[in-house]
Amino acid sequence: MTRRSHSATPHVPLVLSGLSLTAFAALCVQQHLPMADALVYRAEGEAVLRGGDDLYGFTVTEWRLPATYPPFAALLFVPAGLLPVTALKATFLAGNALLLAVLVRLSARLARLTPRLPALCAATALALWLEPVFQTLLFGQVNLALACLLLWDLNRPSGARWKGAAVGVAAGIKLTPVIFIAYLVLRGRHREAGAATAAFAGTVGLGALALPSASLDFWTRRLYETERVGKAWIVDNQSLHGTVARVLGEPVPGVAWLLPAVLTAITGLWLAARAAEERHAVLLTAFTALLVSPISWSHHWVWCVPLIAVLVGEGRTRLAYAVAALFTARTMWLLPHEGDLDLHLPWWQQPLASPYPLLAFALLAAYPSARISSASTIRYAYPCSARKRWRWAAKSWSSVSRATTE
Repeated sequence: MTRRSHSATPHVPLVLSGLSLTAFAALCVQQHLPMADALVYRAEGEAVLRGGDDLYGFTVTEWRLPATYPPFAALLFVPAGLLPVTALKATFLAGNALLLAVLVRLSARLARLTPRLPALCAATALALWLEPVFQTLLFGQVNLALACLLLWDLNRPSGARWKGAAVGVAAGIKLTPVIFIAYLVLRGRHREAGAATAAFAGTVGLGALALPSASLDFWTRRLYETERVGKAWIVDNQSLHGTVARVLGEPVPGVAWLLPAVLTAITGLWLAARAAEERHAVLLTAFTALLVSPISWSHHWVWCVPLIAVLVGEGRTRLAYAVAALFTARTMWLLPHEGDLDLHLPWWQQPLASPYPLLAFALLAAYPSARISSASTIRYAYPCSARKRWRWAAKSWSSVSRATTE
């Protein structure tokens, strides 16, 4: 009897995985898989095939979505431009499902967990229902790919060949990961920061060589047009910018958002630079980026997956359940948000409209000072060196604070 129950136990996660995937597939069919972002990527690939001159001039889908990524990203989307829409959606759905499994595995490695295959399958199936992950698959977004690229590179052994280069490539695709170059500098990992900077410069150069007109247009004009991405005040935007806009009822909060964003960036990077544990430093950097970016759509917050894994790895299971519940609850979508109602929410609905930034601020505020390493304290005992690091980080992030992100 005992032997039979033990042998049946490993099948429980597999059954759970099957049920979760079946329910997810049924919901995808019911939603007709709009995959609006994947259609934008397809249009970018088609624009490149036509020469790229109109890369930032078109809009697609009923929401009239434009291209907002750097020219280098458009080059990577050329294969998407060759696929029929149905094949494109199937490819993105299967690819993102696979990438989620990879992200779960990389998150487990970050948390120093060694789960068996059934547990990984179950975790992947359950992670599908986290709102950022679900929305990423539904829209056909690249968030999972970027998170995997960053976590894989940052988790590689010290001294690995070209460690840091993948960070630069990720930044070349979507700019916001540039903050991880600042993170590498502030952690004293200058070789990796150099590799990341060189790779990022390479993506810019490759884009300029292949698409000179589009590159000039992007880096001199489109980069600064945040409004191209969408309305920053809607509940979809879970950044500090969106939160401040909704609280004030002001579509363009200006300095009321910019000053707190600068302070948040400085505080988050300071904590990341001095964190005793590398996994904490990575998460602090990721959530700082999500907070201070002008637009962080809810599906950008796929970093909830490594956060939950780290909490589980540290034995804080109840907190991990609470975080998972918050990212599954979808409270922002339960509020009235048609038209400009997002700007007229009563005070008691504001926390429900901005659950992700509130959680990120709670993490920054609650990060215990006992975890700050003595090694970091010694490193920062030299004012000149510290000033150089912070000056470099501030310069690196200044462009990202103006960047447009889908």
